[in-house]
Amino acid sequence: MWVRSTVAYRASFVMLTVGSFVGGGLEFVTVLLMFSHIDVLAGFTLPEVALLYGTTGASLALADLLLGSIERLGRRVRDGTLDTLLVRPAPVFAQMAADRFALRRVGRVVQAGLVLGWALSRVEVAWTPGKVLMVPVMLLCGAAIYGALFTIGAAVQFLAQDAAEVQNSFIYGGNVMLQYPPTVFAKDVVRGVTFVIPLAFVNWLPALRLLGRDDPLGLPGWVDFLGPAVAAALCAAAGLMWRVGVRAYRSTGS
Repeated sequence: MWVRSTVAYRASFVMLTVGSFVGGGLEFVTVLLMFSHIDVLAGFTLPEVALLYGTTGASLALADLLLGSIERLGRRVRDGTLDTLLVRPAPVFAQMAADRFALRRVGRVVQAGLVLGWALSRVEVAWTPGKVLMVPVMLLCGAAIYGALFTIGAAVQFLAQDAAEVQNSFIYGGNVMLQYPPTVFAKDVVRGVTFVIPLAFVNWLPALRLLGRDDPLGLPGWVDFLGPAVAAALCAAAGLMWRVGVRAYRSTGS
């Protein structure tokens, strides 16, 4: 329904999609301006930073396209309109994900994908079938990790209805952090996004393996391949928290 209503106004849809594309592109312009004054950033060249930018940007854009609308849950809890979703013969999670589905967000997916494609054509990597496979796996696992964080943040809103901005600070703030090399940040920060909120598995650890660079934390090499396991664990935790939140929901009363 939301897709049909969006494409019914084609000029508006095109302008909003282009705006989403340009908005994402301005972030990469910041990176280009930085490299107009330097040759490397913490030992990383422009194509290597573009690889980090493209992988985290594309992963977040995919998760935001599919599940970004779920952050509106707190508003529905506050005004009681979540009750409408509970009586429909469809999962509440699917309804919330489809609520006001914004097809214009595909502009961010395309923009990040173009940067990633350019980066992959420029980075110095000895490509093997395994390394080629790492790229789509990295994107899918990253999208799953971001999607799980969207879900966990929404589940928290069953109790704390105004938690959307806290959730966004971790998700979008983490995305900005992952656009830059881990060697830019203090090791305590890197440990936090590895062991506490495992955003490092979105692109830092697999990208370091792809580029043949050392892990700043000195972790065992097999940790770089834990992205699918971390994504699965986070998705399981998100599903459990969502079920607990739905069962704890008591409406707003009359």
